[in-house]
Amino acid sequence: MSIDIEILIPETEESMRKAIDHLETEVTKIRAGKATPQMLDGLMVDYYGNPTPINQVSNVSAMDSRTLTIQPWEKNMLSPIERSILQANIGVTPQNDGIIIRLSMPPMTEERRKSLVKQANAEGENGKVTIRNIRRDAIEKIKKLQKDGLSEDEAKDGETQIQDLTDRFIALIEKHLIAKEKEIMAI
Repeated sequence: MSIDIEILIPETEESMRKAIDHLETEVTKIRAGKATPQMLDGLMVDYYGNPTPINQVSNVSAMDSRTLTIQPWEKNMLSPIERSILQANIGVTPQNDGIIIRLSMPPMTEERRKSLVKQANAEGENGKVTIRNIRRDAIEKIKKLQKDGLSEDEAKDGETQIQDLTDRFIALIEKHLIAKEKEIMAI
C-alpha cells in the first residue's frame, strides 16, 4: 500500500473519532431527567466584560438528582450568572438566595421526553453528516493520488478501508443514540 494512503487512513480515523467525541459532548448536554453539572457546560457568564464559562467563575454541583447548585466564587457574580441562565433558555428558572443559585429541574413529561429524543436524534444526524463529509474528503484525496500515479488497486483498497471506517463510526453513533434514548425515556 502507498505511503500516502497509509497516512490518510489514520488521519481520517482521527477526524471521525473527533466527530464522535463532539457528538458525545453535545448529547451529554441533553437533559435526561437527572441534573448533572455538565448540563451547564458551554454556558457563558459576563465576567467583568469577558464571556467566561460558568465553571470558571463558580462551583457547579448536583445537590440531588433534580437540583443543581451554583456557588459563585465572588458574591457579585450571582446576578450575571442568573442572567446568563435565563438567557440560555434551558427550561429552568434560577432561584437566588443571596449566597447560591439553585436550579430545580421539573419532572419530565412524556411530550418533553419525546422532544429530547428528537433533539438527540438531530445531533446524531449531524454527527453522521460529519462522518460522511470526512469520508467524501478522504475519497477525493485518494482520487487525486490516483491521478498523480497511485495504482487503481491501491486506490480501491484505500476507498474500501475508508468505507469500513465510515460504517464503523456510523454504527457507533447509532449505539450512542439508542443508549441516550433509553436514558431519556426511562422513568
